[in-house]
Amino acid sequence: MSTRIVLVRHAESVRPRPGEPDYDERPLTENGLAAAESLVPRLTAYSPAAVLSSPQRRAVQTVTPAADALGLAVTTWAELREWESGLVPSADWETPYTYSWAHPGFAHGAGESLDALTVRAGKALARMGEEYPDVTVLVGSHGTFLTRALIASGLPGDWDLCRTMPMPAIYEVTV
Repeated sequence: MSTRIVLVRHAESVRPRPGEPDYDERPLTENGLAAAESLVPRLTAYSPAAVLSSPQRRAVQTVTPAADALGLAVTTWAELREWESGLVPSADWETPYTYSWAHPGFAHGAGESLDALTVRAGKALARMGEEYPDVTVLVGSHGTFLTRALIASGLPGDWDLCRTMPMPAIYEVTV
């Protein structure tokens, strides 16, 4: 048995505030909301049996239009949330991110290392395979999470992919 997982990076969101911790309720922009609506035909064509999402608002907002069109609820899983980097948003965010990708076992302060995120993503994919055997599952999440999920699946993924990933973006993995 195999489960097809359609990973969706959230659409354009309101930018985090520099110098302040990121927050879970950060929403999509108007352009992001329109992009989420424009994804409906593409995402419903997969005929998913379930729609899962990170609990962070921007991810939920991205997959909700497709879920609504399918008559499915969006179920949030905490393990689908974005990388808990331990970093406060800043204008120079790329420097610590580049360092983390070069040293994936390193954790900033009380944050999560990228290696730990890869383990979390792999466990989430395995859980989907167990709970949703032989069907397609649509998953709303985030760029760093998706990149590390691809790596956990044995697919290529690196800082360049993560850094340049469009909002939204769609990837498929099978478990």
